[in-house]
Amino acid sequence: MSPTHKPAHDPLADEWLVVRCQLGERPAFDELIARWQLPLWRYARQLAGSDVAADDVSQEVWLRALRGIARLRDGAKLRPWLFGIAHRVLMDRLREQFRLPLVSEGDIDLEAMPAVDDDTPDVESELAALRDGLARLPTLECEVLTLFYLRELSLDEVAQVLAVPLGTVKSRLYRARRLLRRQLGLEGERG
Repeated sequence: MSPTHKPAHDPLADEWLVVRCQLGERPAFDELIARWQLPLWRYARQLAGSDVAADDVSQEVWLRALRGIARLRDGAKLRPWLFGIAHRVLMDRLREQFRLPLVSEGDIDLEAMPAVDDDTPDVESELAALRDGLARLPTLECEVLTLFYLRELSLDEVAQVLAVPLGTVKSRLYRARRLLRRQLGLEGERG
């Protein structure tokens, strides 16, 4: 699968795949992972902040998913179920991270940081600014934007993943868009 290719969301295909996994078909597990690895990894990458952390998160997601797939009652809800597992793994890691000591300023090598280029903005720099703005958002806002816009889950699916009411998802999206616009200097603009 190419990095730009995105699997079409097909609840019927997901449901059939879940049934096959629950029956113990080994190729079905491989197909499940092939179908959902990249979307889950990208979600984890957006929130975890590094490729290595995203690899660790996605590995834990697959362990939990394979252990728990027998308990999934509605195979058509595979997508929010998988992203819900990823959400819980990420939150567990975040809790663990806050138990660790903070990095002091003396640990940062300012000389190794790249210099800022003042050329006119192009698409790549605008995308970089958007990614940076998204990364600076609080976790709740970053996660809701990632699930809704980047992973293209419906509002109902986002509510299932986060285990919150639909109204909460809508208010978090509203707040997250406002915060992101403010960070990008687009406060007065709409779009």
